Amino acid sequence: MRIDQTHRPWISGCIIGLAVATAVYIPYNHLTMGGARGGTVIGIIYGVVGFAFMIFAGLLSLRKKFPVWRMGRTSTWMRGHLWLGLISYPIILFHAGFSFGKGTLTWWMMAIFTLVIVSGVVGAILQHYMPRMMTREVPYETIYAEIPRIRGQLVDEADMKVAEVTGVMSESAMAQASGGTGGVVVTVVQMEDEVREELTRFYDSELRPYIEKEGGKGCAIAMRQTSIGMFANLRTLLPDVIHPVVADLESICEEKRELDHQIRMHRILHGWLFIHVPLSLALLLMGVVHAVIALRY
Repeated sequence: MRIDQTHRPWISGCIIGLAVATAVYIPYNHLTMGGARGGTVIGIIYGVVGFAFMIFAGLLSLRKKFPVWRMGRTSTWMRGHLWLGLISYPIILFHAGFSFGKGTLTWWMMAIFTLVIVSGVVGAILQHYMPRMMTREVPYETIYAEIPRIRGQLVDEADMKVAEVTGVMSESAMAQASGGTGGVVVTVVQMEDEVREELTRFYDSELRPYIEKEGGKGCAIAMRQTSIGMFANLRTLLPDVIHPVVADLESICEEKRELDHQIRMHRILHGWLFIHVPLSLALLLMGVVHAVIALRY
């Protein structure tokens, strides 16, 4: 979610609301014996308003699970989640008199609340900048769920490219050839056995293992500069007629590298949710317990 001009009404409303809350808090804290605290009438009002904002922010996950419900647009809920969730933090601080409380429950609530806000701010920054970075750094961005299938297609394509010039077909390439409607023409290029073995060795030990698995751990060819050197060295060993095939293999390798880069960026973009969501749910549950205890006792 990019923070653009559509967020201005929410930002303006939150600034005004925070200014009013601050204007009330200053004399309230000054005139109240013992200072601001949650048990006073104004303190309870701050607590109710702050917790209401927290609940609204927490309802976003429910809205996403039931998109067919006519409960407003998801984009509106996202903006409300961001800005009302953010302003709920200073409101709750006003409620607590800028204290984490003396009890174990209230202390842990404020500690978790702080982590929720920090992780939410980090997530908002990532969602604002990462999509543009992905567009710039991954020009052939694809649907994330389709990456394993595309990686498999790259392996099949590379198998066929090598088989076309060496006559050595992997099981995958043979299956693709036998299953094709028009068949596959294998044109074996005349070359010395040592040269053919070098191409086969390079493909079987370096390129194919890198293409067929996610990531590039343990593969020297995963590094772009190393890959450029390896393909350049391969060209010096092979006849000129095979160089177009080598260029195709290098393009396949680069496309696989972009898929890996997209996976890494996708995980960065969404990884913060594994911290933010569980802590948010825990915070809401603890807030309910705190409210019940406070009102009852």
